[in-house]
Amino acid sequence: MNSVHELLRFSTKYLQEREVPRSRRTAEELLATLLCINTLDLCFLDGVVEDEVVKQYFNWIQRRGRREPTAYIVGQVEFLDCKISVCPGVFIPRQETEILSTLALREIPDQASVVWDLCTGSGCLGLSVKKKRPGLSVTLSDFSKKAVTLSRCNAITNALDVEVVYGDLLQPFFEERADVILCNPPYVTEEEYACVEDEVGLYEPKDALIGGVSYFVRLAEELPEHLNSGAKIFFEIGASQMEDVDQIFHKKWWKHKRFHKDWAGYNRFFFLEFQ
Repeated sequence: MNSVHELLRFSTKYLQEREVPRSRRTAEELLATLLCINTLDLCFLDGVVEDEVVKQYFNWIQRRGRREPTAYIVGQVEFLDCKISVCPGVFIPRQETEILSTLALREIPDQASVVWDLCTGSGCLGLSVKKKRPGLSVTLSDFSKKAVTLSRCNAITNALDVEVVYGDLLQPFFEERADVILCNPPYVTEEEYACVEDEVGLYEPKDALIGGVSYFVRLAEELPEHLNSGAKIFFEIGASQMEDVDQIFHKKWWKHKRFHKDWAGYNRFFFLEFQ
């Protein structure tokens, strides 16, 4: 059973029996990754697949059958024009978060110089912005030492000159000020977490997910002393948090507040400026 057709037929059935979503597509993606080709090219492959590749493929299929996220299995995701390595213990970047980077890049003024990516995780937000705007001074921060290590590796992999620091939110930035803040903090509630899919609940770090609006409350109070006049702030928020977050940032020095929708039509991205 070494032909592409046989491998895909067997692995798709295996995943379907374990109720893995998008079983056929997942089987194709994993095999194409191992063969270093595009999934569309699988249709044109003749002959057999080498035994070592088949062995690795079946190992990956079994892991996916236990609901391990595909990103952890292959160890990498694409995020805008960056290749982002991922590993257990660090939150997997979602494609939808690319919206936040894309919209932020449209808003960041040419003269802006200092950008902080708080709760950076894998570093995807800050690195994608640095990739498009190399003249910016970008610093990534996180309270997870594993995330700090991974984001440093991702900076090296993508040949991006950024600083990466360890600490809780603004703690690493004593008496410093920024022109732009990017932040995708833990915002899932305990009630929402109880309903997450197995791929998330069994494998992704809980402390990178649960936070409700608590991080936004802290940032609303702590950010002003760290912002230059006219600083721009870009957040990802929960699908039901628009009104709460808007109220949290109610003080007069927060201006030009607005929300943007995700692909499903929920207000998931919040932008504002500092007076």
